[in-house]
Amino acid sequence: MSDAILPLRRAIHAHLSGDAGLTALIGAGRIHDEPPRAANGLYVVHGVVTAEDWSTGSDRGCEQKLALVVWAGESTSSRKALEAAARIVASLEGAVLVPEGHRLVNLGWLSSKLARDPKTHLPTVTLTFRAVTEAL
Repeated sequence: MSDAILPLRRAIHAHLSGDAGLTALIGAGRIHDEPPRAANGLYVVHGVVTAEDWSTGSDRGCEQKLALVVWAGESTSSRKALEAAARIVASLEGAVLVPEGHRLVNLGWLSSKLARDPKTHLPTVTLTFRAVTEAL
């Protein structure tokens, strides 16, 4: 049921783009599907997604483990990346998301990982979430 991946990604993207607190931290238009070229400042990129069947006897369902990666582009401040990551977790906790063609059963934060990119040495925070959706 990988058809749930893009609708959930769009719903998360729209929700985070409308979060005034996150926008204050990273700026407007700073959430991307792919890493932007030559970006500076903080930005967020949709990361790895793993989708598995979560169907029941009567409903088609999908469990996703998905990542959002906060990059501190051209900055050495892991503090700013961690602040943005914390805001994302707070924003998505209990958020009412409506992925097209699906019903969000639950969405929860699983983990955060602070690291430095091996090539650029810039800080990144990878947030991993678990989501379950049912097809409508």
